[in-house]
Amino acid sequence: MKLIYTYCIAISLLFIWSGIAPLERFTWFLEVLPVLIGLLVLSVTFKTFRFTNLSYTLIFLHAVILIVGGHYTYAEVPLFDWIQEVFEQRRNNYDKLGHFAQGFVPAVLTRELLLRKAVVAQRNWLHFIIVCIALAISATYEFIEWGVSLSTGEGGDAFLGTQGYIWDTQSDMLYATIGAIIALLTLSKIHDTHLKKI
Repeated sequence: MKLIYTYCIAISLLFIWSGIAPLERFTWFLEVLPVLIGLLVLSVTFKTFRFTNLSYTLIFLHAVILIVGGHYTYAEVPLFDWIQEVFEQRRNNYDKLGHFAQGFVPAVLTRELLLRKAVVAQRNWLHFIIVCIALAISATYEFIEWGVSLSTGEGGDAFLGTQGYIWDTQSDMLYATIGAIIALLTLSKIHDTHLKKI
């Protein structure tokens, strides 16, 4: 419980920092909105379904990525500008970190929900179903980005964060898929240990 309170305080402080003079206010709103929705859902369901500490840690890290991206816009996060220069990349790839997390974190959350609610009877199908769900989440987010961009014109360009890369949408979904696969390969045993404590 103490860990969750610590994360709540840290997210609140980061959220305040992020909202002070963000690079583009509209983009900031769009980027932090999923965090606000996620926190609302988690607070409403907290008494009936409490995730493992591993899941809350991943949710916290994903929220940090989104909030920082909202403050600077995904195309202009300073650390990734530095990485772009040092490694001679053609673009700021902070959004790829965000999309990797968009697969990585939901994979663990989905795994927890499916196992604890006994949704999947046979474990040999579990990983395939989780990766499919993570990809569906990523594709849905791309639909939302597309809709926002169409409805707002230039105001949505920073939210899209394509930086002139024509395959941005496809690579975003690929990074999410890779994130989901890596999460399952690296965290499944650790996750099982956390699940046994519940």
